[in-house]
Amino acid sequence: MSTETAPRHTFFGQPPVLANLFGVELWERFSFYGMQGILLIYLYYTATRGGLGLSENTATSIVGAYGGSVYLATILGAWVADRLAGPERVLFGSAVLVMLGHISLAVLPGLTGVTTGLILIAVGSGGVKATATSLVGTLYDEHDDRRDAGFSLFYLGINLGALVGPLLTGLLQKNWGFHWGFGLAAVGMAIGLTQYALGRGRLTGAAREVANPLPPGRRVPVAVAVAAAAVLVVVLALTGVLRAAYLSDVVVVLSIVAAVAYFVVILTSRRITGLERRRVLAFIPLFVASAVFWSLYQQQFTVVTIYSDQRLDRDLLGWEMPVSWVQSINPVFIIVLSGVFAALWTRLGPRQPSTPVKFAAGTAIMGVAFLLFLPLAGGGPNSTPLLALAGILLVFTIAELLLSPVGLSLSTKLAPQAFHTQMVALFFLSVALGTAASGTLANYYSETNETAYFGILGAVAVTIGAALALAARPISRLMEGVR
Repeated sequence: MSTETAPRHTFFGQPPVLANLFGVELWERFSFYGMQGILLIYLYYTATRGGLGLSENTATSIVGAYGGSVYLATILGAWVADRLAGPERVLFGSAVLVMLGHISLAVLPGLTGVTTGLILIAVGSGGVKATATSLVGTLYDEHDDRRDAGFSLFYLGINLGALVGPLLTGLLQKNWGFHWGFGLAAVGMAIGLTQYALGRGRLTGAAREVANPLPPGRRVPVAVAVAAAAVLVVVLALTGVLRAAYLSDVVVVLSIVAAVAYFVVILTSRRITGLERRRVLAFIPLFVASAVFWSLYQQQFTVVTIYSDQRLDRDLLGWEMPVSWVQSINPVFIIVLSGVFAALWTRLGPRQPSTPVKFAAGTAIMGVAFLLFLPLAGGGPNSTPLLALAGILLVFTIAELLLSPVGLSLSTKLAPQAFHTQMVALFFLSVALGTAASGTLANYYSETNETAYFGILGAVAVTIGAALALAARPISRLMEGVR
């Protein structure tokens, strides 16, 4: 049920509370993408260039594992929101953790700062993502045709932050050093937290409700289990079992296990109806397609970053632009095209393509984007024109707009009443799986095997997209009235 039944004013035709959520997500993404734009090169640049001097394979594994852990942490954030504190309180606390993580990266040296900062940011960003998306979903009922357009506007806020963050942190990193870039990310998150704190009282009702409260008698066993898991991770890390070069593989396995467990728990729950159960079943093939999509898309932060550093001609009238600026190309296209897509879905209304068709198109087009690297394969340093990579990233963007904001919207529409926030976490689990896989897959990339790398991955994504298109009607029948 909408928390705003009869608003006098709107935010671009949407409920006015969307503006507050738009703002906090914008600044959280500013800090997140600003930091991530320089993270990989910080890990593998030599000490003389201000980096830590790790191997490229280890660096991409850490980045993939970190990115996957952000989305894996949505499980924790969603569970705490549904069982203990409610989504609004979790959103606020998570934003504080994100800010502390960026401060750690900025002020703590070496791997100490990386470890402390990335853990805090992963846990905090996971909580922000699960709850912010869920809170946007509470602004609409399941038959409100504004929903997809609202999520597209919300996605615009994400990408405004993603655009500016890498530009500014990249400039600071290039001119003053990595820790100044990390420090700016901390400042951005502080601004977002302040903005949200001033307006958080406008979110009431479902935003503060605990959907499925945990019985008091179960809180101590849960706390013990969490503490035991944390101790186990520390022990594995200190004994060398949990090696940095294999972190992305670990997150891939954890994501698969968590997703299977979540589907089993929801589908076997006595708290959901037959209709809700069929809708959750319909989500399974969409989950798989989403994971495939993200395993390619998130290589912007692994393979595409290495490619930009080593293969891209970054000369702009005699000045070499920072590597991180490439991360701002996709957000530019998102900002331009998200309004177009929002207007398109609004104009089409009930005549727009079904969600399975959108997912199929997004997955296949993502595969096409990888195939577009083939004509550029085999070139030497600085051989790829910036315009060529920008064109490929435009195709990335079209694929993203067909799947990502639609997936966020779908997860709230298909969610059983008792698992509302946790269904959003399930969508983010597909992102966790794909993001971690992007770090694992990056280990197979090299300048000498580009044709095989981009060709095989692109063909697989196109094939899966085509298969999903063929299955679109049966999946839509399982969704029963949800488009």
